[in-house]
Amino acid sequence: MALAMLVLTGLPLAAFLRRQRRRETPGVLVRLFVYRPFWYAQLLVLLAGAAGLAGLVLGAPFDASGALARWMVAGAGVVYALGVFAGWIGSRWLHVRRLTASFPRLPSALEGLRIVQLSDLHIGPQTSRRFLERVRSAVAAVGGDLIAVTGDLVDDHALDSAHYASALGELAAPLGVFVVPGNHDVYANWPAVRAELARLPVTILVNESRVVQRGDASFAVAGTGDPAGRWIPASDAAPDIDAALRDVAPATFTIALAHNPSLWPALADRGVDLTLSGHTHWGQLALPAFKWSLAGLFVDHAMGVVTRDASLLYIHPGTGFWGIPFRIGARPEVTIIELRRGAHVELGPVSG
Repeated sequence: MALAMLVLTGLPLAAFLRRQRRRETPGVLVRLFVYRPFWYAQLLVLLAGAAGLAGLVLGAPFDASGALARWMVAGAGVVYALGVFAGWIGSRWLHVRRLTASFPRLPSALEGLRIVQLSDLHIGPQTSRRFLERVRSAVAAVGGDLIAVTGDLVDDHALDSAHYASALGELAAPLGVFVVPGNHDVYANWPAVRAELARLPVTILVNESRVVQRGDASFAVAGTGDPAGRWIPASDAAPDIDAALRDVAPATFTIALAHNPSLWPALADRGVDLTLSGHTHWGQLALPAFKWSLAGLFVDHAMGVVTRDASLLYIHPGTGFWGIPFRIGARPEVTIIELRRGAHVELGPVSG
């Protein structure tokens, strides 16, 4: 067992470090059969180690530490296997969520505007093409007015942007497809990723905005950079809220796309009506009925809906996954948000 864990953890780590030094982009076989087993093994070591330690402590008063530790490690292995299987199914159980967002100051011409949001796709050569086709078909079936892709389009490498282009590059909507970078797009070399995305029929927004016309009314779509850009100045993708909203006229109904929800308070302070974020994946482990997610242990705004005064934030659970195909309680999602005029700022499921 120990030898198996050493092989599953040590060899992939050595392969990863070797490729990082050589700046090589890992192919599909490396990602599926080297990196992914590494992450699976890390989770197993963590769970089994905790169970074994608990067994040693609980069994000590009864002089049964060794036996209890072995039983608890075995039990942890069973729980791990069941959890991995359930998480794999969950990662492919695509959910189309329909929501309505109400705003007292929504212009009447924007009543019924439908925004389709994708986020955290993490597309690479290892991503299931069948799953991506289901995502593409779901978006096409909705017939939304505007598509927002709120960051982490690619899985850590610039060349992965070609796989995004192949799978979802032809997405279209009457009012446009808008894209902002996420932290993984920055890590992947954002200038190179952006150059590939610029070939597609999308509007890339990094600390800038566009005015969009619908009927007799216009509204602004603003996009931010990502906090990861502060650590990689050459990426040119650090967030600048003032720049993102500089060209937005006062009193204009504004939708902001910000991958990291930590940017929302600053956007709310500037009067942004609706902010669409992602980033957290809801920890890929959540109990929505209790408004709990694994990500909530680490960040203030981790999942679902947050409101403050006249500003509303929706944190998308992600459409793909990162690391291993694991999602429990946080299904991959295509979100449709329909704008309505209402007495209060709120977001909820479509009624009726």
